Amino acid sequence: MNTDLKQVNKLKKAPRRTERNRQVQLVERLIKISRVSKVTKGGKKLSFRAIVVIGDEKGQVGVGVAKADDVVNAFKKAKTDGIKNLIKVPITKSLSIPHTVHGNFGACKIIMRPSIEGSGVIAGGAVRTVLEVAGIKNVIAKQLGSNNLLNNARAAVCALDNLTTKSQVFKKRDINSN
Repeated sequence: MNTDLKQVNKLKKAPRRTERNRQVQLVERLIKISRVSKVTKGGKKLSFRAIVVIGDEKGQVGVGVAKADDVVNAFKKAKTDGIKNLIKVPITKSLSIPHTVHGNFGACKIIMRPSIEGSGVIAGGAVRTVLEVAGIKNVIAKQLGSNNLLNNARAAVCALDNLTTKSQVFKKRDINSN
């Protein structure tokens, strides 16, 4: 009887191990770490804010922001925040985006256009990091408005979230694709 219970427990434990191994390898890129202070009646309290872009370079990307008393904890918290905010991005065969798209967040406006194969990522700052982590290799992007790194990264994610594929448009309009 005792050996039967051990065998049943072994069967239960096996799926958990495989789930951990199946987890997709995520790439994290640090955009900025800034030292912030809060003024209290006892003086100034220093902490760190980390902005992290996380993705799998195969069409998933997210931006995470967190504060903590030290840099390592701020990075870890931002990483978990980025995992919570992952979005799926459609990518073409030429590792570009399907169509031109605009993204807004705060005062930042991002314009992204698909580009021919071999042109590379033509973008600056946080937008370039978001596109590289998403796995997009051929795109032209322009930042308009603010130079705030966090808002630019979030505007880029917003723009990528607005992307649609041909099949999604057909399904939305109830058209049969021939």
